[in-house]
Amino acid sequence: MGPEHVAYGMRASYGLPYVTPDLVIAWERGAVAPGHAELTALAGVLWCSPGELLGRPRTLGEHRIARAVAPEDVARAVGMDVRSYLRMEESGRWRGNERQSAALAQVLGLALPDLVTVTGREATLAGLLHSAVTTRWRAYVRPVRKLVPLDPDVLEGALQELHEDYQGHMAATLSWGGGGRSASESGREFLDRIVENFWTAVEKRTA
Repeated sequence: MGPEHVAYGMRASYGLPYVTPDLVIAWERGAVAPGHAELTALAGVLWCSPGELLGRPRTLGEHRIARAVAPEDVARAVGMDVRSYLRMEESGRWRGNERQSAALAQVLGLALPDLVTVTGREATLAGLLHSAVTTRWRAYVRPVRKLVPLDPDVLEGALQELHEDYQGHMAATLSWGGGGRSASESGREFLDRIVENFWTAVEKRTA
């Protein structure tokens, strides 16, 4: 299908009269992003699911669209009015409490890493993990567990592993054996990927 066929299908079948071939080309090139209604219509015209067009969803709205759940259904499940929910979705700032967060995870089928991301807690988690690996990891078990409700043994094991890995990078930097700049850069890269490294360590203990 060419852009003109896609645009025609979205106009004729989904009532989006402003969709032109040029707009479709802009979506393809990533110059602009389709909105929720446009993405749903685009998926319909292309005979696929919205999730297939999105790739890996990152935002709350993308997770909802990928699972084809209406905003009204999410709002009902978490116990808030749909306008309040949509404002959070559009702003990217989740303000629900722990009970509502658990309900959100259930209705959208969110894994724990995705729940942390869409509820805006990833930056806070990264800061705690950074401190845990660079100082005393045991002091951060409780703060991290408030963000991510993991089994204490799993969490302690993951934090200890991260701490040991990072300290290994730093020991190589300070050694006489030529750790030097490459080891220091390796340590910085480890910190830049600290959240990803954390989830990898958790997965090893829960597999």
